[in-house]
This record gives sequence, C-alpha cells and structure tokens, in this order.
Amino acid sequence: MMAPFRLRNVPLLSRVGADRADALRTDVDAALAGWPDALVLRVDRRNQVLLADGRVVLGDAAKLGDRPPENAVFLGRLNDGRHVWAIRGALEGPEDPHTETEVLDLRRAGQVFDDVSAQLVATATALLNWHDSARFSAVDGSPTKAVKGGWARVNPVNGHEEFPRIDPAVICLVHDGHDRAVLARQTVWPERLFSILAGFVEAGESFESCVVREIAEEIGLTVTDVTYLGSQPWPFPRSLMVGFHAIGDPEQEFSFNDGEIAEAAWFTRAEIRDALEHGDWSSDSTSRLLLPGSISIAREIIESWVAQG
Repeated sequence: MMAPFRLRNVPLLSRVGADRADALRTDVDAALAGWPDALVLRVDRRNQVLLADGRVVLGDAAKLGDRPPENAVFLGRLNDGRHVWAIRGALEGPEDPHTETEVLDLRRAGQVFDDVSAQLVATATALLNWHDSARFSAVDGSPTKAVKGGWARVNPVNGHEEFPRIDPAVICLVHDGHDRAVLARQTVWPERLFSILAGFVEAGESFESCVVREIAEEIGLTVTDVTYLGSQPWPFPRSLMVGFHAIGDPEQEFSFNDGEIAEAAWFTRAEIRDALEHGDWSSDSTSRLLLPGSISIAREIIESWVAQG
C-alpha cells in the first residue's frame, strides 16, 4: 500500500526564523524602548530588498529618528532580542562598503534567502502592499491611520479598525492515486509552462469545496478525496496559498469551462521527474515540460508527489 502523501519540506515562504512578538504591537512603551537598538528593513516600490550572502540587509532604525516613523511596520524580534521594523523606501547598502550586495525580490529569488530573511521579507511585503491600498476607510472613505505597529489601520472619525487583507487561494495536485497526475497551462503562459491547478476561494465556501469547484471549472474533472497538504503566504500582493491533493479519473474528458486553461494532460511520474531534473520555468531547457520554481508551493507539492513513487 502506498504511503500517505505529504510534503517533504516546509514551503520556502512558510519558513520561520524570527519571533513575530505580536504582544509588542500594542505595547507602545516596549516598542519605543527597543527602538534605539532596532533594525530596519527597506523594501522599495518594486518589493525588492538588498541581500548579502543570502541574508537581507538590515540597517540601524535609530537613523530614522527617535521613534518609529508613521509608515513603519513592526516585523518581530530576532533571537538576540533586537526588534525589526520595515519601511517602504529607497534601498541603502550596509555600512561596510566592501560588502557585496544584490537587489532581489522574494518572488524571483526566494530560494536564496535564509529562514529569517524569508520570513521578514514575506511579512514586510504583505503588510506594506496592504498599507499602499488601504489608506481610506472601506466604511465611509475617511483617511485611515496606521496603528498597532502597522498591523491595523483606524478610522479617526468613528474608531473603526481594519486589518491586513488576505485573499485565500487553493492549489491542488490532481492525480489518479497511482502513477499519473494532471498538469495544466494557463492561456497567458508561454508554451511548455505547466503547473498544478489553483483558484481563489469564494465567499461562503470552504477550501475543500473550492478545490472541487475550481477543478471542475478549469478542466472539467470531478475530483474526490480532497486532502490538505500545507500552506504558504504569497504576498503578491496579499494571498495565502493552501495546498491540497485530490483524486481524478483519467478516463474523464477535459473541458476548459472558464477560459483560464489553454491545455491540460495526464503525465506519468517518470515524465514529471524528468522535467524537474531540467530545472524550472527560468531555465533554457528544451524539455516538453517546464515546471514552477522552488519559491512556489506548487514545486514542493509536485516534487513531494514524485518522490513518493
């Protein structure tokens, strides 16, 4: 009997490397006391950061003033106790001019970030993106003000609080319970770029129901045995990817009902393993299949299914 299918590794953007220290978000005195020794992460308008040796470059927060600026968001606390904040702004290099740095973003190069950097940048990106689009109240349009270390915005007129919005989406590997799985290509993707199926959760819908609906809409298959695998933040701009696998029937015909999928096919483990060995979407491989990069939970799900066999 085949062993239960589970993820082999924690998805790259789900790694934990720092204490989120949520109690400090509302403890103004503690936040101010930690500010002189705090560090600041700068994220530019393209959600890029500076990296040195796989670690995000953190500057001295005190250079910004004697207290956190209004646009700063609190990210947590490092193992050495120092607080870390983030701001939207131009990137600044480390104090040592001989340190080699590179400008990277989490989506393109998350696999080179260490655990602490991955967590800090994912959190900062999600929060700063939310603040960029949440400056006015959804209730009455009044300008809102950031509070709780950037983890909420308040309407000063009526006191209504709004919190960071997260759009949940499911992502699912459909397989036959044996040696074949479905991969599909979206209409907007180049030829040979394939992945597993995903879609946003609708109002009043469970994750499992969303899996069944999305797969029926996108490729016309009826799936069963929907099983949770894991999740990862996807702050581009504010999603949470919730991973599943489900059983489908290879004898059932595909039908592309919502226009999002250009083509889909059943592939064997051997075919998918060969594609994985040729790299990912960024490679110059001539493989029939090009699969997502390691930053996506899709890659981890696919690799874990292949390894199971």
